[in-house]
Amino acid sequence: MREIALLGSTGSIGTQTLDLVRQSRLSRASARDGGALRISALCAGRSWELLLEQALEFRPRVVGLADPQAADRLRDALPAEIALVAGPEAAMEIAAEAEYDVALHGIVGAAGVLPSRAVLERGRVLALANKESLVVAGEALMELARRTQASILPVDSEHCALFQCLRDEDLSRVRRVLLTASGGAFRDLPLDQLENATPEMALRHPNWDMGPRITVGSATLMNKAFEVIETHHLFGLEPERIEVVLHRESICHSMVEFCDGSVLSQLGPPDMRGPIHFALHWPERVPVPLTGFDVKAFRNLSFEEVDRERFPSLELGYEAVRQGGAAGAVLNAADEVAVEAFLEGRIGFQEMTSLNRTVLEKSSPAELPASPDPIDSIESVLAVDQRTRNETREQIRRLQEARTRIREAQP
Repeated sequence: MREIALLGSTGSIGTQTLDLVRQSRLSRASARDGGALRISALCAGRSWELLLEQALEFRPRVVGLADPQAADRLRDALPAEIALVAGPEAAMEIAAEAEYDVALHGIVGAAGVLPSRAVLERGRVLALANKESLVVAGEALMELARRTQASILPVDSEHCALFQCLRDEDLSRVRRVLLTASGGAFRDLPLDQLENATPEMALRHPNWDMGPRITVGSATLMNKAFEVIETHHLFGLEPERIEVVLHRESICHSMVEFCDGSVLSQLGPPDMRGPIHFALHWPERVPVPLTGFDVKAFRNLSFEEVDRERFPSLELGYEAVRQGGAAGAVLNAADEVAVEAFLEGRIGFQEMTSLNRTVLEKSSPAELPASPDPIDSIESVLAVDQRTRNETREQIRRLQEARTRIREAQP
């Protein structure tokens, strides 16, 4: 029985993980092959009613809720045998104290960095869907994992694909890796219409069912810029060996091209349960009734170069890798604030990229206190994260004021 701590249980990754746990309960083949799963801990942000449903079904030892007011409502409804951890640090406390074999980390944003650190400090398996952990603090977290002999298993479909293709391979034999991108909601929208793209339009992803921030990031390709940074840290590849290619069908999840011209790829339908299942059971492969090859879906696979005019955000990921230091933390913090402002209708679609570029160019992310201790390094980049959020909010305020002055000056 493999015990799972599920961080972000009410989000897209969390609910799909619980689907797989349900299947493992029902499958005799799964149990026979060592694939039985048990939820030992659940943690969410503020969706206390859904968390309660999950707790009553899966009976974990402990649940956590970041929102204290929501936790107050949950407390009275929980069975006495299920402990409750409440407050902003609930996920970190569960990661640090709960009993589990694998932490499936599906929290979105830089809020996921400290829970990742807590898992790795204990030398446990971190099944990581929170890409921001490595974008913000990749160098320090990878060093921490090496020190504690913890395993980081990527749950992003692209990095899970690379992980499978690169298994036991010498990286000196890798010519390049190719991350595939669907292109998101605006891949065919005329360029002159991007200025008027709305949040509702951006959230209509053609292939995947994901949360708002990742879906908007797919439309700007900032999500892929972050995956370039994540690839650099996970696999130790320099930016010159990381490429992005447009693949509309989202069937080929990534490719590895070796020095002899051979290309390996991991393929499958656009279903996050595949990479989640792989990470939960690694290093084994356990039966699960997920779709594999489908002749209709796989019939036509297309690949195109990325249009850098349409997707200018992509280059920011490469720039962050080249800068090093806390550049990833700067870029992520700026984007989190910018996406929030876009979804609230305070800035336009194209203004997100402009803000991110401005904030990254104004920062000095490489100038961090030198420290051999990864814990100190993580604290340093989180301080940069907070400063960058404040700077980005100030940039948005100035942008809105300028827009108001222009409107008022018009006759």
